[in-house]
Amino acid sequence: MKLNYKIIFHFLGLLLLFNGGFMLLSALISLIYKDGVTLQIFLAGITTLVAGLLAMIFTRNHNKEMNKREGYIVVTFGWIIMSLSGTLPYVFTESITNFTNAFFETMSGYTTTGASILNDIEAVPKGVLFWRSLTHWIGGMGIIVLAIAILPLLGIGGMQLFAAEAPGPSADKLHPRITDTAKRLWLIYFGYTAAETLLLSLAGMSFFDAINHALCTLSTGGFSTKNASVAYWNGQPIIQYIIILFMFLAGTNFVLSYFAFKGKVQKIIHDEEFKLYFKFIAIFTAIAAVIIYFRADVSVSSISHPMVWGEAESAFRHALFQVIAIITTTGFVTADYTLWTPFLVVFFFGLMFLGGSAGSTSGGVKVVRQLILIKNGFLEFKRTLHPNAILPVRYNKRAISGDIVFNILGFFILYMLSFIVGALVFSMFGIEFKSAIGLAASTLGNVGPALGDFGPVNNYSALPLLAQWWASFLMLIGRLELFTVLILLTPFFWRNR
Repeated sequence: MKLNYKIIFHFLGLLLLFNGGFMLLSALISLIYKDGVTLQIFLAGITTLVAGLLAMIFTRNHNKEMNKREGYIVVTFGWIIMSLSGTLPYVFTESITNFTNAFFETMSGYTTTGASILNDIEAVPKGVLFWRSLTHWIGGMGIIVLAIAILPLLGIGGMQLFAAEAPGPSADKLHPRITDTAKRLWLIYFGYTAAETLLLSLAGMSFFDAINHALCTLSTGGFSTKNASVAYWNGQPIIQYIIILFMFLAGTNFVLSYFAFKGKVQKIIHDEEFKLYFKFIAIFTAIAAVIIYFRADVSVSSISHPMVWGEAESAFRHALFQVIAIITTTGFVTADYTLWTPFLVVFFFGLMFLGGSAGSTSGGVKVVRQLILIKNGFLEFKRTLHPNAILPVRYNKRAISGDIVFNILGFFILYMLSFIVGALVFSMFGIEFKSAIGLAASTLGNVGPALGDFGPVNNYSALPLLAQWWASFLMLIGRLELFTVLILLTPFFWRNR
């Protein structure tokens, strides 16, 4: 079957229209704050809109059927096209003059990684900072999921896109129609963003800082409007606790949030992934807090205002914040955790491979995959003793098919191979061991802060230009969960069948 290139380009044009519209919103913010770059951002938006409009006009007479192959192409190339066009506000305003740097920053935004090459964030015009945060927010739930809510207007079904965009081991749907599912997810996403903006404003943040941090929290991104990240508000613990709450929610399956609003609390209580996600955070926070309290000097690792409500509270808050920030791959920082004893450096490095829940905006391997791997591992002991017994892996009291278990095992192996190859390539660029493995884990898991020269209080400006392209590739495959992108690199994918 030949690929329907017209529908692919038609959809890419639609994505450019969305991107251009958000750029115009950023231009409005620039105008309100009079930062001097309104015209440049406006021109970037118009350029993107025109490109999208032309793509849609020239492909308007297309076959409306989309198969799975075309879905994978649209998702992968959609992310690349969004990132390429997303560089325009940086380039037009000369906030980032080097195209490679601009592409890295944009890809880091859309993949919600939060790694930045900017040395002085606070010197960047507000309109550009808002655009930077918007790239997180758009990428958080997926511009693809947003677009499939609009596709019925074009007469195109979106199930193939949803499968490629959210290829997790379960396919919970809130409504039989996929477009209605997308709308409900975006409504929850938007509601959480508005709620966090309001709470942060009431807690003492400026409205501009509040909305930017809300955009970057719900997307589990990590870009901040301050050079010191959230450590800037170490003297206002309530602000950090608000961000902790919404990082936790953003790392939770959004379907559970929907059930919560519908009053179906039992579904949340009995969800195995949520219970393990909560236990992970509680146990790891307790371990980190105890070590920080007895062994680490928070006043040294903190960037400003280390303690407000006492040493015990400070140790607990910093531990809880960093554990959630790394598990959910948000990447905000309140302190330099690489100074919290060698054990905690390795500890936080390990957390980079965990990830939040499936159906959340976080990256990483995801808790449900870890859970099924653990369960299958224990069952292998029983299968060894009882080779003729039928012992299926159960999740939420339901037996899981062997195909799903094999898919998860394959994903985990491919993830670890990608990490190893990623670190090897970084080392080829002359990056030392600790920094190389930190970079590979952080970019592949969409975490943001890494180790060594690219730790939590540093940025990625020292990363060689070629290494930035490699990091961008790792961010992309990590965000789209490996298979969606890597399948495009296989010869059989492109054969006409």
